[in-house]
Amino acid sequence: MALSSKPVLRQTQSLTMTPQMQQSLKVLQMSRAELEDFVQSEIEANPLLQRAPSGALPSSSTSDYSVEDFGTVQHSLQDHVAEQINLSIRDKTERHIAELLTETLDESGYLHADLAQIAKRLNVTPEQVMRVLHQCQAFEPAGLFARNLAECLRLQLIADDRLTAEMAILLKHLDLVAKRDFSALKKLCDTDDEELAELLGELRGLNPKPGLIFDSTPALTIIPDLLVAKTPNGEWSITLNPQALPRVLMNEDYSRKLNDNSLSKEEKQFLRACKQKASWLTRILDQRAQTVLNVGEQIITHQQGFLESGAVALKPLTMQMVADAIEMHESTISRVANQKYMLTPQGLFEYRYFFNSAIRGKTGDDIASEAVRSKIRTLITQETIDSVLSDEAIVQKLDADGIVIARRTVAKYREELGIPSSAKRRREMKLHAPKIRPRN
Repeated sequence: MALSSKPVLRQTQSLTMTPQMQQSLKVLQMSRAELEDFVQSEIEANPLLQRAPSGALPSSSTSDYSVEDFGTVQHSLQDHVAEQINLSIRDKTERHIAELLTETLDESGYLHADLAQIAKRLNVTPEQVMRVLHQCQAFEPAGLFARNLAECLRLQLIADDRLTAEMAILLKHLDLVAKRDFSALKKLCDTDDEELAELLGELRGLNPKPGLIFDSTPALTIIPDLLVAKTPNGEWSITLNPQALPRVLMNEDYSRKLNDNSLSKEEKQFLRACKQKASWLTRILDQRAQTVLNVGEQIITHQQGFLESGAVALKPLTMQMVADAIEMHESTISRVANQKYMLTPQGLFEYRYFFNSAIRGKTGDDIASEAVRSKIRTLITQETIDSVLSDEAIVQKLDADGIVIARRTVAKYREELGIPSSAKRRREMKLHAPKIRPRN
């Protein structure tokens, strides 16, 4: 059989992402801060663009919002310590000592100072420097100004009134803890396996680098993209926040120059390109704002119970459900949910917070996983020293409320909430329980 080749014409369909479409999706995913930087760079590169006056927040008569409602990134470690020095140390010399000690703190909050050298430099006694150091070691968060790991952990235990004799022994033998030499530790602490496990779990719960909770960058305020408030007639008002919308205008003086015959061909081509980019930027900013609003409206429509009652009233919601409602792709909803925030009567929340998986209730109704977490948190906050709930006991209480959930799922949610085990909670309650003195 002879083989031959000949050209064959076939018609196919494919979707190609243009550079403009790719940039539009990037803009949609940007946070407010990233969008501000992007718009500013476009304005600087395009003479036909100028920034429009930014809008103001709605008046308090309609929204009742204040700047305190917006989230703020924590300030730096040095700023935090300086505030406590100003509040707690009055003596001028001692304050100077504290300031010099603060200068030697590393990002983890550890002290790297030669106390004798500081005493000599300020012409004070070493005892004065040590006294100021002890004052600084009482600052929040506990563990700052420690000179080693053991001292850092000790300061935290002292602050929580949890420095028992057994914990003091563990701090003296952190090398054995690191080696996991449980036999030696049990002998030193005179404990059994279960109690040693609790002690080590408590030790692991401490923060070995307390200074890292602070940010070295300047404080930034989280400006919400969407404002949700109840109107006087009881309905919910959902509006875009003008402060979160960078707006641009066309510079008409430059635009009119396109008709200036004195300009060269190259200059006119440059201005036409700038005008096209300016029109494109204005269009994608409008599209981004409308998409953010549309997604937010769908979230609030589905989660109105949350606005009234908080997390316990959250309903299961997936990004696909929102995508279907506004006829967009699920990946687009995911981009919108990234670093977009709404300010509600319950507080400031990222869009992603409202998307929850479903847990089947006894009656057949689906319950949001975040609502179950909220119920678990509430049950644990109501505990007393005589009624600490195990994970299995929490399962039974949820079952009584019509929520069917496995014990391992309860343990998972509890850990995600940062709540320790029932054994550790019981131990902490006993440590903090008021001591009753016997009558004479």
